[in-house]
Amino acid sequence: MNIKANDPSLKSWVEIPSDSDFPIQNLPFGIFSTDYLEAGAGVAIGNHILDLTYLHENGFLDGLGLPAGVFNQKYLNDFIGLGKQVAREVRGRISELLNVENDELQSQVAARELSLIPMDEAQMHMPIRVPNYTDFYSSEYHAANVGTMFRDEENALFPNWKHLPVGYHGRASSIVASGVDIHRPYGQLKPAEVEKPFFGASKRLDFELEMAFITCKENGLGNPVSLSESDDYIFGFVLFNDWSARDVQVWEYVPLGPFLAKSFASSMSPWIVTADALEPFKVNGPKQDPEVLPYLQYEGSKNYDIDLQVFIQPDNDVANLVCSTNFKHMYWNVNQQLAHQTMNGCNLQVGDMYASGTISGPDEGSFGSMLELAWKGTKPIQLKNGQKRSFLEDGDTVIMKGQCERNGVKIGFGELKNKVLPSKNKDS
Repeated sequence: MNIKANDPSLKSWVEIPSDSDFPIQNLPFGIFSTDYLEAGAGVAIGNHILDLTYLHENGFLDGLGLPAGVFNQKYLNDFIGLGKQVAREVRGRISELLNVENDELQSQVAARELSLIPMDEAQMHMPIRVPNYTDFYSSEYHAANVGTMFRDEENALFPNWKHLPVGYHGRASSIVASGVDIHRPYGQLKPAEVEKPFFGASKRLDFELEMAFITCKENGLGNPVSLSESDDYIFGFVLFNDWSARDVQVWEYVPLGPFLAKSFASSMSPWIVTADALEPFKVNGPKQDPEVLPYLQYEGSKNYDIDLQVFIQPDNDVANLVCSTNFKHMYWNVNQQLAHQTMNGCNLQVGDMYASGTISGPDEGSFGSMLELAWKGTKPIQLKNGQKRSFLEDGDTVIMKGQCERNGVKIGFGELKNKVLPSKNKDS
């Protein structure tokens, strides 16, 4: 796929700090507002947001066939629903306007000042309205760690795990944006040492480091999407935190799987990095053995080389790096996940969220959850302030970051950041 906007030689007339996640080769889409602008669509460039509503209303995006008001909305669903080709043309046009060799926008002082919004003046919002949410379980390292903890190493993976991308239908309504505080959930708890369950606040609140892709096309009920067609449906990616109450989960999950231990909150980063922008960072995934069924077989590179980090920041303290891993470790890739999701005729909707499942790597520092990092509470993590963590405490802020780099170009996702607050429930 030849995408000019990905050219590593491109330079922008907008100043791009050396540590920025948002060079001209990225151009992710999001929804922002300011004290003087209502929520609408924008594109990140350096430390600024390019106001797409302004560009569209003032003729800078003429000739692309965009409907009136498509950017002046609270969500990106209508825009991404126009399809990947339209989004590709819009991203290409924005790349032209921001190119240092193009003076269409940079020479117009008023237009430049009105269309470029400093990020520190803006508030970011949920970029999409999420109709449906699926959470997969696609990291072999994570699945093996959890299986070893709760069963034994020999039986760590269930018999189906290497034959299909395991997943479950999650709660779309409780997905929130970066910056939204998360209240500690209550639930039924039954530690091994007590005879009967009781109702109380989770003492084993955890993060799960994930990536998620967002769909931009509908297939219609009863119409499977083949793996060869799946790229047309994947608009872009975000960082994703699938918050988990482990002590609630261990009691409730038999026989149907996670429920209240997950549905209280999940969070996503505000900028959707397009699949087109990530094309140069595709790599081969792990060898799949045994051979998968024909509908899950694929050709070419389908994994992504994205470095991921998780930090825990206690209240009024410094951030502590607790996890460094990479998205390339996933056993099941996103194309296989989408093909499997629809193989029974399940209908996709624009804005659907499909999360990867916890992303863990091969060593202890690359485990993508507190459950693994502290090994079910038996190996607490040492923080810089002298405190230890087996699970998250009230006042802790979880920060997730993701970056990929090749040919001198670094593309990132910005921060996914949420603080843990005490529960609103009362004991009963």
